[in-house]
Amino acid sequence: MADYYKTLDIGRDADEKAIRSAFRKLARKYHPDLNKDDANAEAKFKEVNEAYEVLSDPDSRKKYDVYGDRWKDADRIEEQRRASSSVFDFGGGYGRHRAEPVFDFEHLWSGMGGFREFDSRSRNRRPSPVRTETSITISLDEAYRGTTVNATLTQSGRERRFEVDIPPGVDNGSVVRVKPETGTELLFRISVKPDARFTRKGADLYADADVPFEDAILGGETEVRTLDGKRISVEIPENSQNGQNIRLRGLGMPDLDAPETRGDLYVKIRPAMPKTTTPEQRDLITRFRELGQEE
Repeated sequence: MADYYKTLDIGRDADEKAIRSAFRKLARKYHPDLNKDDANAEAKFKEVNEAYEVLSDPDSRKKYDVYGDRWKDADRIEEQRRASSSVFDFGGGYGRHRAEPVFDFEHLWSGMGGFREFDSRSRNRRPSPVRTETSITISLDEAYRGTTVNATLTQSGRERRFEVDIPPGVDNGSVVRVKPETGTELLFRISVKPDARFTRKGADLYADADVPFEDAILGGETEVRTLDGKRISVEIPENSQNGQNIRLRGLGMPDLDAPETRGDLYVKIRPAMPKTTTPEQRDLITRFRELGQEE
């Protein structure tokens, strides 16, 4: 039996915020695109997604807490419990007796024709909500701004097209839940394509800035284009090292829960070496090296 709480490394009393935070941390840790050398990363990533899908929904979490990995059968089990605890009249002077409920979990699990739930008001039976899942791939720009995409799902043997609103700030593994009609629930799992300009880590973005090596030594300025297309002038400190980060606050990705809050953009300094040098430049560099050896 899978222990979803153990999978997300949280307690059974964890609130929605703690569940969401744990999922994001583990999704980044095990995402296949970030762990290409780890053969087990994809399987672990799927386990984390499955645990989050169940525990992030209050209804499915309540059923899971009671029935464990048979939570999908909760409606059928409860229905049989009610039926089995009915009052029977055995006659013959034996009076009235209440039968003890007996549950055949394997029978319920295998099922016949799908699971159903009981409506005590109308005394009718109606199908349990049908859940359909698919994946949607978007660009980093679309994840930044939010977007609307068209998705096709196959339900009951026929294709249906849906227009889905993707909120700003989604990341790999984010799930957009849509309920287009009663008894139907659609899950759209988001995958964000790698971007050639930026590397994303949570809400923070990282971008390389090629600068002349003399600017890295003496200090200078460089221009950086942000994800929303703006051009920002960035000051290069003296004696900047290769890979040194310059932090630009609030220019990263929007927070999925609070789009007005944004992560940071980190500009990595990459000193660029000249491809050719003049004799005078070589003399100066030679003199620079000699001065360093004298110290």
